[in-house]
Amino acid sequence: MEDGTFASPGYCGVTDADEAVLQWDTRNDCEVRQILDRIADKWSLLVIALLDQRSLRFTELRRRIDGISQRMLARTLRHLERDGLVSRTVHPTVPPRVDYALTPMGATLHATIRSLVVWTEEHQSAIAAARTAYDARVEAERREAEREAAERDALARDVLAYRR
Repeated sequence: MEDGTFASPGYCGVTDADEAVLQWDTRNDCEVRQILDRIADKWSLLVIALLDQRSLRFTELRRRIDGISQRMLARTLRHLERDGLVSRTVHPTVPPRVDYALTPMGATLHATIRSLVVWTEEHQSAIAAARTAYDARVEAERREAEREAAERDALARDVLAYRR
């Protein structure tokens, strides 16, 4: 294979790491952005985390995920199944029983999610401090802008009064 030639038409790799990120939205044959959007939404993350423990029925998942609607859970499970991260097993009973479980690929994703959660837990205090500092700075800038605007208004009134 010639240097600089991609391994396959769907190969998303780029030699320059800075350019790789820019390619997510622009390459028609690369679905990285779409996949990241799918697996990183809050419902998918929760479903994957719960299914790592054991397979669960739809109603069990719904009970454990606070705030999710039946429609959103069904949609999330359907998307995860389509992406090969969740398997759906229908048991021939009356009423039918359906179990959802992580596939082997879904289990590897859970390991990555767990790393993200650990990072978040380790840095939550620093993030909270950064947010507090940011909010204080923005509020101080807002107050300063208001003070400067009031000074300009007062100066404009003085100039108008002097001209009369």
